[in-house]
Amino acid sequence: MSLFPAISLIITLSALLSYINNKWLKMPSTIGVMTLSIIIGILLKLTGHFYPEQIAPIRESLSSFNFSYFVLNIVLCFLLFAGSLHVNWSQLKETRASVISFATVGTLISTFLLGFLAKFILTTIGFDVSFIICLLFGALISPTDPIAVIGILSKYSIPKKLKMEIIGESLFNDGVGVVLFTIIYSVMDLGAESVTGINILKIFCLEVFGGIGIGLLVGYCGYLLIKYIDHYQTEVLITLAIVMGGYSIASVIHASGPLAMVVAGLLIGTKGKKLGMSDITASYVDKFWELIDEICNTILFALMGLEVFLLSFEVSYLFIGLLFIVLALIVRFISLLPTYLIFNKNEKDKMLGLKVLTWGGLRGGISIALALSLSGKTPYDKLFLFITFCIVVFSIVVQGLSFNRLLKKYR
Repeated sequence: MSLFPAISLIITLSALLSYINNKWLKMPSTIGVMTLSIIIGILLKLTGHFYPEQIAPIRESLSSFNFSYFVLNIVLCFLLFAGSLHVNWSQLKETRASVISFATVGTLISTFLLGFLAKFILTTIGFDVSFIICLLFGALISPTDPIAVIGILSKYSIPKKLKMEIIGESLFNDGVGVVLFTIIYSVMDLGAESVTGINILKIFCLEVFGGIGIGLLVGYCGYLLIKYIDHYQTEVLITLAIVMGGYSIASVIHASGPLAMVVAGLLIGTKGKKLGMSDITASYVDKFWELIDEICNTILFALMGLEVFLLSFEVSYLFIGLLFIVLALIVRFISLLPTYLIFNKNEKDKMLGLKVLTWGGLRGGISIALALSLSGKTPYDKLFLFITFCIVVFSIVVQGLSFNRLLKKYR
């Protein structure tokens, strides 16, 4: 299938699923669309079991679609910019210490703890999997997904401080997780003996500081261009150029595109809208990026659900997947515990607040995209993809739908 018919089919399916959800299911958009697409994926899988020849063209079309590239190199930049554009900077500043700690220390603890547990458990049950692959799994599943978090939490009434901690962490630990994944992947690809501490430090600095620097550069340049004109069509186009141009530059120099988009979005969302835009322009910019956010989210979650059609399924995989769902939640709780207790000393019920942060840490398309990028790199890539998919589905559907009940206790 050529590019235009493929895009047309994806958008048509996404629109249909969104309509069904909003008309009858009344779920949060991301949850409803993903649930419906999972049902379609399961029906296709069952049909393919009995009528393989009829389903073969659909399988071939879905298999040829590069989901990992689509998420990491196309939609992610738009979604991160849109998410950070609407973050309240003054509220984020109040929680910056806890947000940075969750995104860095928490992600590091989670990555290594999950890596050790994955190595121990999978080796114990008979899978000869290397520790470096287990660490990669820890890195891809540890970050919470800002796309899922913002898409679902925006529907609920959440205390400001807690909301900023959850959303702020998801925006920044996404970049940290991708950086960790890149570093560990480089060690695996080059061999541990070829990678020195200096090389790792260079990769880290280029990814992190390069990404932040590009975000500041393109964001500030965009702000200056916007400041000296008053033409909302052009100003909206400039924000689009910031995203696409900035992400492309980051990719070329191997800096962190996600971090660049978060920084650029925060800069335009605060300084750009306050000092550089008229009220009319700010309104159009907000509406444009809200629409982009909704469209990309719907398409992404529709495609995520359909991926179930391509998953290799074994009964043993199911039990392993269920086990890791529980482990991922326990590890997230442990990884947040030290920094949460430090930065939330005045909380009346610290354990309840920590439970809310743990349950609100949703995984999403980024984890699946990173898991798919391991295809062919290990004999157990299908196992790790299945585990990742189990955690993501549970996270979005079960945690997403039940999150409001926990919030009521917290409030």
